[in-house]
Formats: sequence, structure tokens, C-alpha cells
Amino acid sequence: MRNLLVLLLTAAGAYAAFCSLLFATQRSQIYFRVPEVQRSGAESIRLASGEATIKVWVLRRPGPRALIYFGGNAEDVSLNLSSFAAAFPAHTLYLVNYRGYGGSSGRPSERALLADAETVYDRLSRQHAAVSVLGRSLGSGVAVHLASVRAVERLALVSPYDSLVAVAREHYRWLPVGLLMLDRYESVAKAATVRAPVLVLVAADDEIIPRRRSQAILDAFAPGQARVVAIAGATHNSLDAFPQYLESLSEFLGD
Repeated sequence: MRNLLVLLLTAAGAYAAFCSLLFATQRSQIYFRVPEVQRSGAESIRLASGEATIKVWVLRRPGPRALIYFGGNAEDVSLNLSSFAAAFPAHTLYLVNYRGYGGSSGRPSERALLADAETVYDRLSRQHAAVSVLGRSLGSGVAVHLASVRAVERLALVSPYDSLVAVAREHYRWLPVGLLMLDRYESVAKAATVRAPVLVLVAADDEIIPRRRSQAILDAFAPGQARVVAIAGATHNSLDAFPQYLESLSEFLGD
């Protein structure tokens, strides 16, 4: 009996230590920062946001319409410049490097990224009468937040989720993620205040964000507000390799 008690206490101590380690390092598990790169012929601007400076790639077009892009957790957003240029000819494009990513200063966190998104929108909306927002994976949480607090023309979400906590529970059922997670991105609670038309693009074989998590955020919008396009054969990271990806986005955004 005593040996069993010792074993249980040892296991409980190891479990608690592991949870403490995850709590302390959790942001490094959410934000996989990418280094700054140079793109020949590509323009970038830098916007002050609190104590940080945010680097934004820009592709200018005539006319009043703009598209702001928020990427995934390990994404070099500049890699989209060429494909977006062809797909969205009617929009000036702004591809945002999160804090700590691609030449932006500071450290990423939910509060910081959401504040930076508002700053970027507020600056750009002075120049553009119509601003649409596109968010992929992690960036879908940023995009939903922005559309819930600012007037956007259209909102496009790629591989979105209802809540980062809900996604974490899918992968780590044996951990108390609801107690541990600092950055939660509760998009499902913000969907009701989004007024723009919504497109949701999902990979039929997404191994990172289960379909039910994307369906939950889809269901949170008003009836008839959002429509979904599921791309057969696509996985979480291969979605943009399918022609239907940019074709669907281009059609939805009116390009």
C-alpha cells in the first residue's frame, strides 16, 4: 500500500511539473516566429503599435478597396505576395507580420496581436473606403476579432476555429488546457457582432483543426451570413496548393 501511495504521489508530482513546464513555455508552442526576409521589388511599411513596430508588406492598387491578411502561426506571409497579386487585382494588399515575426518587433501574445490588428486597420482605413480581412488558421482568430470591433467589407477565414482552447482539448485531452492557456482566441464569442458577409474555407482532411471546430465558428454567425467551401483532398498545410483555394477567395472578395 505504501509503495502504491509513493508511486501515485510521484506520478502526480511529475504531472504537475509537466503542466507547469507547459504553462511557462506555452507561447513558444503557439507562435513559431519566422525571421525577416527581403523580397526584391516588394514594398513594406512599418507601423507603430504601442511599444512595438509592425512590418506590413504592401502591394498597391488603384481604387478604394484593401485586403488585410493575417497568416498562420509559422507562416512567412511574404510568400503569398505573388499568388495574392494575381488573385486579388482589385485590392491593395497588406500582409501583416505579427510581433516578433518577419521584421516586426516585440513579443507575440493574443492581447498584443489583437491590438496590432486594430492599429493596422485604423491606419489603413484612412486611405481605403472598403477594407476586407482574410485570416488563416491562427490568423482567423485575429481576423474575427477585428471584424467584430471594426467595420469590414468582407471577412474570409481559412481553417478557422471556434476557440484555441477547444482545439487544444482535441489534441491534449489529458491536460487541463482550460486552466493553463493564456491566449485563448475565443472567436465563437465574437462572431455574433460581426456584420460582414463571411466565407469559411476548410480542408476536408485537416489534421490540425478538426472540422467540428471550424463548424462551431461557422454556426456562431447569423443564419445565412456565412458560407463554407470544403476542399477535397486538402490538409491543413496544403490547402493553398489547390486551385479552388484562390478561386473561392477571389470570387468572394469580388476580384
